[in-house]
Amino acid sequence: MTRQPTVAGVPVSADHWIGGRRAASADRFTDVSPLDEAPVAEIARGTAADVDAAVTAASTAFASWSRTSREERASLLHAIADGVEKRLEDLAIVETTDNGALLRSHRRGVMPRVAHNFRFFANWLVDELDQPDFETRGHRNHVSWDPAGVCALVTPWNAPLMLATWKIAPALAAGNTVVLKPAEWTPLTASLFADIAAEAGLPDGVFNVVQGYGAEAGAALVAHPGVRRISFTGSVPTARTIAASAAANLVPTSFELGGKSPLLVFGDADLDLAVDLAVEQYDNAGQVCLAAVRLLVEESIVDEFRARFLERAGQLRQGDPWDETTDLGPQVHRRQFERIDGFVRRAVEAGAEPLLGGGPNTDLGGLYYRPTLLTGAAEGSEILTEEVFGPVLTLQTFRDEDDAVRLANSTRFGLAATLVTGDEARAERVSSRLVAGTVWVNCFFVRDLRAPFGGSRESGIGREGGTWSFDFYCDVKNSVFAPREGN
Repeated sequence: MTRQPTVAGVPVSADHWIGGRRAASADRFTDVSPLDEAPVAEIARGTAADVDAAVTAASTAFASWSRTSREERASLLHAIADGVEKRLEDLAIVETTDNGALLRSHRRGVMPRVAHNFRFFANWLVDELDQPDFETRGHRNHVSWDPAGVCALVTPWNAPLMLATWKIAPALAAGNTVVLKPAEWTPLTASLFADIAAEAGLPDGVFNVVQGYGAEAGAALVAHPGVRRISFTGSVPTARTIAASAAANLVPTSFELGGKSPLLVFGDADLDLAVDLAVEQYDNAGQVCLAAVRLLVEESIVDEFRARFLERAGQLRQGDPWDETTDLGPQVHRRQFERIDGFVRRAVEAGAEPLLGGGPNTDLGGLYYRPTLLTGAAEGSEILTEEVFGPVLTLQTFRDEDDAVRLANSTRFGLAATLVTGDEARAERVSSRLVAGTVWVNCFFVRDLRAPFGGSRESGIGREGGTWSFDFYCDVKNSVFAPREGN
């Protein structure tokens, strides 16, 4: 029986999408909105049998989809982008209900970016994916990007559809078929997207969605022998489990994992810019993997920086995500809320001092956690080395460039770093020494899909973006042609 709840007036199926049709499961799980912790829908709880059906459908569809021309695939990706743009308001409403992020952010940035993901990879496939032939002793070398097969995509809850489509778009553009397992805390926009893709004309079985828990549906998917690529965004422990499953079948993986990124502010920095960038790290209630949560400030300016930061951060408005004037919404789930509070409590017990926030927002109740700034934590302590994934920043000072780089590189992560300085030579020197997949200098979160994206150390494996995405989602082949006789 197909279940179709209405979410803030938008009909969304609570079932899987397999082989071009809805499929139910005998068991269900409850999707809860972080806005009020009320049930939204009873979602199909995927099993190994559901996963097998989806991989089988994707395998069957691959035979035809992989042979479609680049131009045909690109045209369908543009049609999907058109569909996203037509349903942008519905997608924004559903995702705000499901993960608690600001409606204005979904309307203005997140959902338009979903459409852009498809247009970008459609255009890159047709216009940019090319390696000129080259000669070896008279022989012609020709490089091609061959579709790999069924791609298993396991995606997170903090920006559910946007982060999923960073994977879906290049996987489909490459000629692969997809089985998506969205996060169980935020399943709804993936389901709505399946309808959009079908309406755009994507052939049955090319894109599939299996809902469910990671330990059940997710585990079955990444271990399935019919899968030829696995892309995952999430935690390091889960990635280790997925890597073990992938190793058994020799399946290539792409992992974008945790972060504990630094924001380095030097004495010659534009302090207004530095403070604005620092306060921006509270975006999405701190639930951003790239967030620069460790504020590292040169000793000579820390007093002025701290005063300006506290004044600016104190102006943030926390409240209803539907309200256009709200800056911070709730945390995504009770479990995450309690995890964040546990980190802060342990840090304070160990000697850290809250300069801002430091606990739940009791005025609002629910899952609202106050934007927090902690200082005085001991080097190497949990709050400085483990990913909190909430609105919690720490403040440390450094003496000089060497000290700044040492502190910045002092975790096992290496996803991103942000650097604020007025000295161009220093910017070049320091950025070259930072261990990070992305370094932003005097800016933050400028993300171009032409650029490689991924993490160093335990922040990930591999790079995606532009041709790097096709290198992962394809089997890159070199064909060598002997010269014709008489030439």
